[in-house]
Amino acid sequence: MKDRIRKFAFELGFDLCGFSSAKEPSGAEFFRHWIQNGYHAEMDWMKRTLEKRINPALVLENAKTIISVGVSYFLNDRNSSIEEKGRFWGKIARYSQFIDYHIVIKEKLELLAGFIMQNYPGEKTLCYVDTGPVLEREFAQSSGIGFIGKHTNLISRSFGNWVLLGEIITTVAIEPDQPETNHCGKCRRCIDVCPTGAITAPFTLDSSKCISYLTIENKGVIPVDLRKKIGNHLFGCDDCLEVCPWNRFAGEGRLMTESLRKLPREIDIATIFDLDNSSFRKMFGGTPIQRTGLRRLLRNACVVLGNTGDKAAIKLLEKVLQRNDPLINEHALWAINEIRARQPAYP
Repeated sequence: MKDRIRKFAFELGFDLCGFSSAKEPSGAEFFRHWIQNGYHAEMDWMKRTLEKRINPALVLENAKTIISVGVSYFLNDRNSSIEEKGRFWGKIARYSQFIDYHIVIKEKLELLAGFIMQNYPGEKTLCYVDTGPVLEREFAQSSGIGFIGKHTNLISRSFGNWVLLGEIITTVAIEPDQPETNHCGKCRRCIDVCPTGAITAPFTLDSSKCISYLTIENKGVIPVDLRKKIGNHLFGCDDCLEVCPWNRFAGEGRLMTESLRKLPREIDIATIFDLDNSSFRKMFGGTPIQRTGLRRLLRNACVVLGNTGDKAAIKLLEKVLQRNDPLINEHALWAINEIRARQPAYP
């Protein structure tokens, strides 16, 4: 039956599928210390659900097995840049070029769960895609579909770093696969490339310094001492993923490729400042960027201009001040001062 489940997972479009026990994973104690050190920043839900993440039986009574699936979102550099780049541009994370992966993967995961229930009537399943209290990377490594790299993301020896995860927790007892072992060796490219030093040690990420956290999860002010280090990252950051040597094995996966949106990885910043809520939804609707919202995207755009803009960018920033939003104004005024500091002759 295990082979039939895996075969159906591949038929649904998943690139990876593995099985592990629902018992506490090997990285549980490390996660406890990570939370205790405050590395989860303001993502308080991680602390609130700590024990559930470690023990799936607290999420689904009598849980016995975790089925981990992975999908590749590598693109062979398609849609890597716009044909006529604007004067000022910002980078978006690779995964945001697709329809929101939560939606895409969850739909197929529910079909896989239904297949399991057809064969095991009376048993139970729960499906999660980066939204439930489960240590997805630890269980994925336990299932053998990849290993956790020094940047704390899962690395597949078949698809590199460009892998999104989903899980099915089930009461069905299925023989676990062989866990994957770490294959980072002495490499520390991900640690050295991080602009903000967020990877404080191998396998340890301080979320409060991570550009992905700062531009996406963080709902408030971006700390002043980190703004310059964000550079031209408008939404998320792939720096630690892009330098990993395991990407030489990266390949496109069918499921996400079929969900590709026509978003370039480099967005003209001027277009962001022209958006209202309606045009924002039209431009980014259905993508991960929509969940962040226009307000935070404008905040991020101000920071990008503060780092890369010239005198012409000040007009954009003065325009956004007219929105009279305290969060946006904080970053717009900072950006104007940064540009003027680089060009002291500007009146």
